Amino acid sequence: MEWHVTDAQTLAIIDNEIGDHVFSPAEYEIVRRVIYATCDFEYKSLIHFSEHALQAGAAALAARTTIVVDVPMVQVGIASDIQNTFANPVYCSMEALTRPQKEKTRAAWGIETLARRYPEGIFVIGQSQTALTALIDLIQAEEIRPALVIATPVGFINVDIAKERLQDSLVPNITILGRKGNAVVGAAIVDGLVDLAWQAYGQDHSGGV
Repeated sequence: MEWHVTDAQTLAIIDNEIGDHVFSPAEYEIVRRVIYATCDFEYKSLIHFSEHALQAGAAALAARTTIVVDVPMVQVGIASDIQNTFANPVYCSMEALTRPQKEKTRAAWGIETLARRYPEGIFVIGQSQTALTALIDLIQAEEIRPALVIATPVGFINVDIAKERLQDSLVPNITILGRKGNAVVGAAIVDGLVDLAWQAYGQDHSGGV
């Protein structure tokens, strides 16, 4: 992301209001990006990083790993940063061709279809709790082994359980604890991770920024 003067001023305000924290420098960049996108400082205490999640995600981005998202809003939100850096393929569950089903939502069936096609992909579930549940079912059944799962769906019913199941898995993950979250948060996490990965791998892979 290309920062401008007003962005720098906003980031200075965020830094001042956050104050002391326990995040690593890389984690803090993600937290900062989410608060910048939402103006919600509560996310400081809601973002959870599994061990080595950022390292795994950055390496997967640099390897041009396929990214699978649940809704178009996430796809649109990350398109510019992805295209201007590693140009990973990005697929959306809502656009996946699936058989009509009554038992599951379109997003859930789409995620299942794409997950089986890209079992080691990067998955970003920004909005659909049913898509997250379907993805975790495949992980626990050992049908897929994602490089990273970013889970930020909002919800009142069982969303905590789905996020806890993800955190209990051995898959690298970044989640938003509790009921909060949305596609904007999911996209902000991806964009922050892309910037970190580009700083670490971009010059080596593309001959300079």
